[in-house]
Amino acid sequence: MKNTSIYLIAGEVSGDTHGAELIHALKDTIPNAQILGTGGPEMQKASDGKIRDWVEDAAVMGIWEVLKQYSWFKKQFDLMLKEIIATAPTALVLIDYPGFNLRMAKAVRDALPQTKIIYYISPQVWAWNKGRIPKMANLLDQMICIFPFEKEIFESAGLPTEFVGHPIVDELREKSISTERDPKLVGLFPGSREREVARLFPVMLEAARRLNSEHPSIRFQAPAASPKLAQSMQSYLDKAKLPDGLVSISTGDSHSLMQKAACGVIASGTATLEAAYYGLPYCLMYRIAWPTYFIGKMLVKVDYIGLVNILAGKQVVEEFVQGDADPCHIQHALDKFLADPDYTHKVQSELLATAEKLGTPGCHQRAADCIAKVLAQ
Repeated sequence: MKNTSIYLIAGEVSGDTHGAELIHALKDTIPNAQILGTGGPEMQKASDGKIRDWVEDAAVMGIWEVLKQYSWFKKQFDLMLKEIIATAPTALVLIDYPGFNLRMAKAVRDALPQTKIIYYISPQVWAWNKGRIPKMANLLDQMICIFPFEKEIFESAGLPTEFVGHPIVDELREKSISTERDPKLVGLFPGSREREVARLFPVMLEAARRLNSEHPSIRFQAPAASPKLAQSMQSYLDKAKLPDGLVSISTGDSHSLMQKAACGVIASGTATLEAAYYGLPYCLMYRIAWPTYFIGKMLVKVDYIGLVNILAGKQVVEEFVQGDADPCHIQHALDKFLADPDYTHKVQSELLATAEKLGTPGCHQRAADCIAKVLAQ
């Protein structure tokens, strides 16, 4: 494909990681393609400096945080659109980040009708705004999704869709270790964001205290996503005044803990898929500010919050949401795993079977092949 240029946009750390892997695959699949766009440090490195790094400023969470930086985002949007129009790329590849990227898709479709617009890692509009799907079908040339059930949802609206598998399959296979589960070890996974940890970790610690009175030999380990977060978690642990050695805090080893622990409690998010891949029996916690939760309840139309339960189409793991995400519920859920081997084995088997639906390794290469196919049309 001569004179092929591909402009990519990612706005979060995870999108930067996936975008970098996609760029490597595109270089192999379409060797002469010019790669440019906006993303993060990993994409910048993979593109030999052709990608602009904005992720640290762009990766904000929540409606209020975005509104506070509206003028900055407007400036970035206008700058990017101007650059895209000037270069008139063969394809625009949008990676997740729906609030920004779907607006960009509309602007580019209006300005450059010949440019192919491809979405990689589909936004979860099936959960929070199904009305957007027909509009997306009019804007996009191709959807590339990472959950199998998304293919039918988008195709039914007339949008060509390819399921390529989930990126975590590649990542987690590389981090598999040869180990046996420790029947005396329980994992506490309070999330990777400060606010999430503040809401969930104290509850997990109180559940650990209660379990300790029933199972004195049990130990707990809590992995922190960063050294900074480890310090915050240590402060919550100090305040809890638990017996010495009952809970240990580590940094950056959540995947090995998922393979060593007998069971665990996990903050809702990608970590729940990772635990399923490794067959860690767990229960799920979800707690956010009540106003945000009530708004979300009005918008989000799914039967479950946990990705594993959504993927399975049934309850595989127990979900404790808002007021139910308390020490008593967590204690009882973990106690069932510790006291009932048959129940634990059943949950473990269902988790592994559900994780198989995430596909096989090589999703980024399949995504690159799909993009090449669209450009050849």
